[in-house]
Amino acid sequence: MTNAPQEIERHTFAVLVDNEPGVLARVIGLFSGRGYNIESLTVAEVDAAERVSRITIVTTGTRMVIEQIQAQLDRLVPVHRVRDLTAEGRSIERELALVKVTGTGERRIEAMRIAGIFGARVVDATLSSFVFEITGASEEIEDFIGLMSQLGLIELCRTGTVAIHRGATGF
Repeated sequence: MTNAPQEIERHTFAVLVDNEPGVLARVIGLFSGRGYNIESLTVAEVDAAERVSRITIVTTGTRMVIEQIQAQLDRLVPVHRVRDLTAEGRSIERELALVKVTGTGERRIEAMRIAGIFGARVVDATLSSFVFEITGASEEIEDFIGLMSQLGLIELCRTGTVAIHRGATGF
């Protein structure tokens, strides 16, 4: 009897932590020490008075690995709370990207047309280049980048995913 391979899942975790030196390194160390991959990582202070930061981590793994990640994050001392937003459902995920595209003539016109369709905003322009700002779901950002890469994409910056649970409940 052979065991069927377990399906790899993509999960987004929101983690509230003390905002102090070394906390992010400890969280990242948990992942690297066990060979878990981080697809996206964002962190920022969310409560200055309480010195609390929110880390959003997008990772992949089997269901068992995802459960281990959550349990191990819960056990870290500076962690206040861990939420698996994917498992809870009903969350909103967004990402920001700055996309620099060069081109003239028809390529320039087409880049502007596509940017308009995606709701991207021009934040810098020269006679030969644009920098577009786009926010949206990661898949939408990927689609925009794919189209711009055919039109002269020369540089790209992405923030990584930020996510929040829908509805009236807080963290």
